[in-house]
Amino acid sequence: MASVPSLASTVQQRLAEGLAAALPEAGSADPLLRRSDRADFQANGILALAKQLKGNPRELATKVVEAIPANDVLKDIEVSGPGFLNITVSDAAIVNTLAARAADARLGVPFNEAAGTTVIDYAQPNVAKEMHVGHLRSAVIGAAMVEILEFTGEQVVRRHHIGDWGTQFGMLIQYLIEHPHELDHKAEGEGAGAEVSGEEAMSNLNRLYKASRALFDSDEEFKTRARARVVDLQAGDEQTLALWQRFIDESKIYFYSVFEKLDMDIRDPDIVGESGYNDMLQETCRILEESGVAVRSEGALCVFFDDIKGPEGNPVPLIVQKSDGGFGYAATDLSAIRDRVQNLKASTLLYVVDARQSLHFKMVFETARRAGWLNDEVKAHQLAFGTVLGKDGKPFKTREGETVRLVDLLDEAVERATAVVREKAEKVGLTESEIVENGQYVGIGAVKYADLSTSAARDYKFDLDQMVSLNGDTSVYLQYAYARIKSIFGKAGDRTPLAHPELALAPAERALGLHLDSFGELVLETAEEYAPHKLAAYLYQLASLYTTFYDQCPVIKPEPPQEVAENRLFLCDLTARTLHQGMALLGIRTPERL
Repeated sequence: MASVPSLASTVQQRLAEGLAAALPEAGSADPLLRRSDRADFQANGILALAKQLKGNPRELATKVVEAIPANDVLKDIEVSGPGFLNITVSDAAIVNTLAARAADARLGVPFNEAAGTTVIDYAQPNVAKEMHVGHLRSAVIGAAMVEILEFTGEQVVRRHHIGDWGTQFGMLIQYLIEHPHELDHKAEGEGAGAEVSGEEAMSNLNRLYKASRALFDSDEEFKTRARARVVDLQAGDEQTLALWQRFIDESKIYFYSVFEKLDMDIRDPDIVGESGYNDMLQETCRILEESGVAVRSEGALCVFFDDIKGPEGNPVPLIVQKSDGGFGYAATDLSAIRDRVQNLKASTLLYVVDARQSLHFKMVFETARRAGWLNDEVKAHQLAFGTVLGKDGKPFKTREGETVRLVDLLDEAVERATAVVREKAEKVGLTESEIVENGQYVGIGAVKYADLSTSAARDYKFDLDQMVSLNGDTSVYLQYAYARIKSIFGKAGDRTPLAHPELALAPAERALGLHLDSFGELVLETAEEYAPHKLAAYLYQLASLYTTFYDQCPVIKPEPPQEVAENRLFLCDLTARTLHQGMALLGIRTPERL
């Protein structure tokens, strides 16, 4: 189905036609239309035009209004102040536009058939290490952007750039060789084929990591053997690689259990860790050196930048290859760019990475541009995010000062949310299984929404009490708004949703309708700006406007005339569908009963 034009775009077109008819000398001037508190819309473009044409803005505005032919969209246009246009649309136009939106399975959100390919790098845990609160934002923001970009037509390739390479693996593998049963699972009474839990996998990895680290720090002979094992790993020794793969497989059991708690879809083919680019590192360095993009400095292969200097004014280079021949993150990241551009045919590279790595990515992207891997057709963008803070405004830590385990945080969120759901369960008639399921949806939704409703670049406070509150800007408030609408349909009897453009709308109906109509444009804006917080803000405002509508415009009791009831049910239905779709794009479930 063709995309549904919004009222704003229709009004914009009518104004542009009036401008062209009244002021042909202005060319294709922009009316600068926006939503307004004084009317439905306000157009401010005539002020700038008046300066350009050296005319009186109020007189020019009046000429434009007179040039707009009578139509069924614009009910009233008032010239205000120094040439503003305050525009009120007709009630029929609102309802007709919403009816077209409701008839579209995509709710009027355009789908770009000619969109490009975005490779999105997000959710980057480390092998053999626990995921902590610092991993939350990359996973949640990245997963939401995958959904939003795919919904608007972009071809999205997911990439989880896990930390699966480096010197620590020499220590871990050597310890496992000398203690071969440390990763064995104890499936007591369940047979050899019993499924391993993420907690058990992580427990084994933690125990092995701590034991190997203690031995590495205290035993010089073991340290020597561990370092030799790194060389074996890099040389592709068969036994060493097999044990390295065991660490990856064990870690994946754990990763997947955490991502499942987060209600996120992570697939094996999407996981391409640091090791996936090993075969490209030498060639990446050769290309950079032969092209002059990188130069040797004190034995290391470096890229220098005029605008990046250290505290004493000395240049700070990007080190692609160390003086001992080893490779750092830069070589891997540049090789990943080559792979994503040349093999995956990406037109956009999106990195959902901590803001503290911004300088590194600035240098990597500039190096890739100089090498010709990035250009006007192929762009890279870091969607940088801030830190998760505790209630005290400091980085979120346990009382002992350790980083909070992600799985503990998610379990507590579900526990708190389940208690909130249980309080309301009797009134709604939820079964125990529904209470447990809804507790999961509400708890995980609360964590995701708190993250996504804040601009990614900002730090935010992790406050579970606030997150699972029924009041304020929380996912629970939105989920309850959705469930409330669903309960209305359970009481509607034989009345069905039906648009009635001939009816006059109450103020709360108009406000809700105009907001519903802007959903398509808002989703596109969210995708273009990589700004999921804008979608979250839209949905919160939608739920707030619906609450006002629900309070002021009876749907079931006291029973309104049939046509009014049908029209209000139509608004309820479209609100529910928009909430459901919008929340799904953020990766949050909307239970039918809550």
